[in-house]
Amino acid sequence: MESLWEQTSGHESFPPLDRDIKTDVLIIGGGMAGVLCARLLHEAGIPYVLAEEKRLGGGITKNTTAKITFQHGLMYDKLIRTFGVERAEQYLRANQAALEKFRALCRDIPCGFAEKSAFVYSLDDRRKIERELTALEKLGYPAEFTDRLPLPFPVAGAIRFPGQAQFHPLQFLTGVSKGLRVYEHTPVRELIGTVAVTDQGRIQAERIIVATHFPFLNKHGWYFLKLYQHRSYVIALKNAPDVDGMYVDEAQKGMSFRNHDGLLLVGGGDHRTGKKGGAWSELREFARRHYPQAQEAFHWATQDCMSLDGVPYIGPYSSRTSRLYVATGFNKWGMTSSMAAAMILRDCIQGNENSFAPVFSPSRTVLRPQLAVNGLETLANFLTPTGKRCPHLGCALKWNPYEHTWDCPCHGSRFAQDGARIDNPATGDLKK
Repeated sequence: MESLWEQTSGHESFPPLDRDIKTDVLIIGGGMAGVLCARLLHEAGIPYVLAEEKRLGGGITKNTTAKITFQHGLMYDKLIRTFGVERAEQYLRANQAALEKFRALCRDIPCGFAEKSAFVYSLDDRRKIERELTALEKLGYPAEFTDRLPLPFPVAGAIRFPGQAQFHPLQFLTGVSKGLRVYEHTPVRELIGTVAVTDQGRIQAERIIVATHFPFLNKHGWYFLKLYQHRSYVIALKNAPDVDGMYVDEAQKGMSFRNHDGLLLVGGGDHRTGKKGGAWSELREFARRHYPQAQEAFHWATQDCMSLDGVPYIGPYSSRTSRLYVATGFNKWGMTSSMAAAMILRDCIQGNENSFAPVFSPSRTVLRPQLAVNGLETLANFLTPTGKRCPHLGCALKWNPYEHTWDCPCHGSRFAQDGARIDNPATGDLKK
């Protein structure tokens, strides 16, 4: 099951590490966030190395829907209520700056970059839309209301964000990684202080950025309680309409739409990893009802790390780790969040103040309702009797009938039928 992006993109290879080396900064993880960290450090003249377990973009990045936007659902009303206007403005400005940096980089990288309006809609609650518009007005952003969308169902209301963008993520990754100091097929097996142990050599660094989607170090930061993972599904349809924009339902289990190269990408079927959901069958039934002339060209699934409060964790890994940094919990908005992370972490490494950083602090309060949900989920799966247990922290694995995998409801690790690890935070395969 390869995504549209995998099947329409080449790949520039990098060698594996074959000796001991030293560097100022080690970046662990070669997805969008890790590669952008490397690019910005490269531009700043800071010595770095990026170590990727498999190949660049081979994890979650290859399965994104690749929307570059600071329209993140009904986010800004929630941010103001949770953090206040100042922090909400930091979040907005960080993602606006991320979009502008993408725009600048994509001028020199052929990756299908196209400006589009982004819309968030509600099927049945106009008041939610109006509250979000009020929040955006407080933040000085002139979003627009509409209740007419080129989608095959009525909406109670929607907000339009003009001047957003979409692209081909793997074509971009290939272009932006040219000239970077990257080692592929170089899994980090252990960290001893700031020395990373790999299969063929050690990397001695002054500082380390962990950009591995879900952080793999359990003894710092409590990420196993602060994060859970969420799966969602995509089908790409031929002979379907051009909706001329990017659309997302404000409801977590709603649907999303965008076009690419004559195809309509329809996303949805969401569920917490290890739980049940609509998956591709929900999307295919929708397509049969609303686009009966369409044919499915591609289908794939993705997985997102969800934070306790909807804001990523970007900055020092924990309050006790002065030379260790993290970027995680992008909550389905991995493109602009990856770029915001790269800008913030570059400034951290340089010792410069970043005005966006406070809202993303990994050390902010964990006292959110989602913490109790995560804790109860973990406890329930610890107590579930089963022969299949996740090597990460011992939770009971659940069979995923849609994708024929063993999935962990606690933290989102996934394994193939033969026990081979697919997704972290587990660092190894299932025991035979």
